[in-house]
Amino acid sequence: MLEISNKTNLLEQKSYKYQLQDVENPNLYRDIYPYDEVPKVSFNHRRAPMDMPEEIWITDTSFRDGQQSVEPYTVEQIVDLFKLMSKLGGPYGIIRQTEFFVYSKKDREALQRCQDLGLRFPEITTWIRASKEDFKLVKDLGIRETGILVSCSDYHIFKKMKMTRSQCMNMYLETVAQAFEAGVSPRCHFEDITRADFYGFVVPFVNKLQEMSQEAGIPVKIRACDTMGYGVPFSEVALPRSVPGIIYGLHHYGDVPSEMLEWHGHNDFYKAVANASTAWLYGASAVNCSLLGIGERTGNIPLEAMVFEYASLRGSLDGMDPTVITEIAEYLEEHMGYVVPPMTPFVGKSFNCTRAGIHADGLLKDEEIYNIFNTKKILGRKPSVMISKTSGLAGIAYWINDYYELDAQNSVDKKSPLVIKLKEWIDAEYEGGRVSSLAPAEIDRKIKEFSNGEFKKN
Repeated sequence: MLEISNKTNLLEQKSYKYQLQDVENPNLYRDIYPYDEVPKVSFNHRRAPMDMPEEIWITDTSFRDGQQSVEPYTVEQIVDLFKLMSKLGGPYGIIRQTEFFVYSKKDREALQRCQDLGLRFPEITTWIRASKEDFKLVKDLGIRETGILVSCSDYHIFKKMKMTRSQCMNMYLETVAQAFEAGVSPRCHFEDITRADFYGFVVPFVNKLQEMSQEAGIPVKIRACDTMGYGVPFSEVALPRSVPGIIYGLHHYGDVPSEMLEWHGHNDFYKAVANASTAWLYGASAVNCSLLGIGERTGNIPLEAMVFEYASLRGSLDGMDPTVITEIAEYLEEHMGYVVPPMTPFVGKSFNCTRAGIHADGLLKDEEIYNIFNTKKILGRKPSVMISKTSGLAGIAYWINDYYELDAQNSVDKKSPLVIKLKEWIDAEYEGGRVSSLAPAEIDRKIKEFSNGEFKKN
């Protein structure tokens, strides 16, 4: 049977439907995942077409997945971060949703406090166990959408749940039916999709979900979860590791609309951000992130990274306020004791700080030479230098001008007697065996000594 596709506007074969393959033994893809070796990337040279949705957005899991890897947040901390997240996402809700636990009294109090703020974005959703009691709890809280775990690889179906594929799928479908009965829109979390039999389990299951959704008149959302970070963004990679293949298959063979399709990734192989951007490019409207990437094992997709990926792909921040990223990082450090690694992009103390003299020389002449963008305007963070044995005259001059906030008329350069004298002292320090960088207070004292107190911190 041929039909005009509303996605491609071309005649396509619609007669073939993928059926559940109820295998006797689990498919663990041992050729790709040998366990005692590094996982393999296999290619089949099949290209999925790029299919960027009309709208893309970010969703958040900081209060769910993020909390699972750190000391639980207090109610006040959750409320404060929720407000900052809303401010960052802007008036158009580019940060569209955030999910909460609802099990404890503290969880429900935090959720209620955030609801009482009356903020339109991010919309509050939940994550629950598959039980009638939990569905009723969510509905009573006035939540319209909730996440439900539907693990989809044979690693989980056979090894953890001790079921067959058909038993597992029927259990999941019964659970989703309970959500529909409660009037709640389910968001199905396809855990471990990058080790799942895509056409033997995932697509047939998604097709059943779509049929049930149409009958119930309630939308169902599909979250593709790269639980172990195995996803690969490259073109022509074979399933189950291909991010383009997964998104294309869910969209094309699972008939999942872009706005109902979401990617959730982990960073075990340093591909979380690239995979998330790839999911956008190939047809998923939403990517699920956490603040600073805080999450299970190596973490989730860093939300702040996707703010900049969004702006890069769309050509605009569309109302997002990236200076709030700096506020969030400072809040996590000052109020929650979270230590941000100093070289972390956008949020680390040293992300736009140089130690190299040749780089400092470029900054002294024009900061654009060695700064990724106007970090002062976009993130509220001026580029800086750290004084060490490699800083050179230019680095010292730049540090003095920056530290004392000197204007062009009063600034020093590489030829300044103070700069030369300070470099001689620094060289002597390192020749004497010093290996650490020099602290600002230490340099400040020497400058006061060499300049008879002429330079003072504002």
